[in-house]
Amino acid sequence: MAKQNSIEKKPNEAIEDLGKSIINDIDSGRNPKFTTLARTRSNILYDQKNRYLKLGSASEERSFINVAQSKKFMQTIAIAAKCHKFIKENLHTTIRGLYYQLKFSLGEDVDENIFSEQAESNPLIEDLEVALGLKREELNLNANRKGVLAGNLKIIDTFGNEKIEIDCTKQGRSGWAIPSDVDNDIEFVDVKAKYVLVVEKDALWQRLNEDLFWKKENAIIMTPQGQAARGTRRLIKKLSEKGLPVYVFTDSDAWGWYIYWTIKTGSINLAYIGGDVATPDAKFIGVTMSDLDKYEFLNKLTINASEVDLKRAQEMISYEWIKKYKEWEVELARMIKSKKKLEQDALQGPRLTFVDEYIKEKIKNRDFLP
Repeated sequence: MAKQNSIEKKPNEAIEDLGKSIINDIDSGRNPKFTTLARTRSNILYDQKNRYLKLGSASEERSFINVAQSKKFMQTIAIAAKCHKFIKENLHTTIRGLYYQLKFSLGEDVDENIFSEQAESNPLIEDLEVALGLKREELNLNANRKGVLAGNLKIIDTFGNEKIEIDCTKQGRSGWAIPSDVDNDIEFVDVKAKYVLVVEKDALWQRLNEDLFWKKENAIIMTPQGQAARGTRRLIKKLSEKGLPVYVFTDSDAWGWYIYWTIKTGSINLAYIGGDVATPDAKFIGVTMSDLDKYEFLNKLTINASEVDLKRAQEMISYEWIKKYKEWEVELARMIKSKKKLEQDALQGPRLTFVDEYIKEKIKNRDFLP
């Protein structure tokens, strides 16, 4: 039976150990099998001490001689074999590329593909990550790349056997595109910024970048361009571990707030790598419903919340990791009662540069939500 991989073990060794375990089962006349932690909702826990979502201890067994599991077992082993090949060749692909590598027919006399659609392969990649104790990036599988940043730090990127120094103060209007893998062959050096500002929308990030906000405030400004991808969340975590405060700036609605919470505590979907992507010390600087009391002009710029918005807000109030904070209960309740929401873009109402003043004032006064 395969066991969880230790942190020190190399990815290809972990895959080989899985293969050896299965071969040993076959040679011993046993049903080939491996175990993985259950990724069910009931096995997702909020770690009160470390303040992030993680998987519990409940496990599931995958075996070959089982009518309900044999196909998925075979598919998972096929994914493991391909990833082992990618690692040996030092080549990377996306989960879409992996799907096409494995889509082909099982044989001339078998009218069935290994995978008929990508929806079959994606969850099995996650099963393999959990079973091996690895992230997919360590299996040479790239996730979606999304997000850019600018600020006072330099990056050494080893790519194609060449070390490239990237100065994030000299990336112009476009900024540095955050890759999906920020752990392997990337080193963050000269991190001289005072804090990290995560801006939900690319449009607001561009506004701040044009003002050289990062230079004036000695900050790193980053946008996940909506919900943060794995690589962006991991980067935020790494910068936090270097001692930089992290402030998150989103819309005042359930979707913007959820972006914040996935950065802070991780997410249900990624609970199996929660400790790697959650930044528990992150703070929310706005926009908030309470801003309507401080900035009169915002009251004319609210938007009616939809039924979907309100339902999502109600769900969030029930989450253990959110309702422990009274401030967030008040914030969500106010939005539900008023049936109004507020976009961060509204801060450009008085003048385009007002958003700079808003952020500086919030940070200076430590006016943020936990």
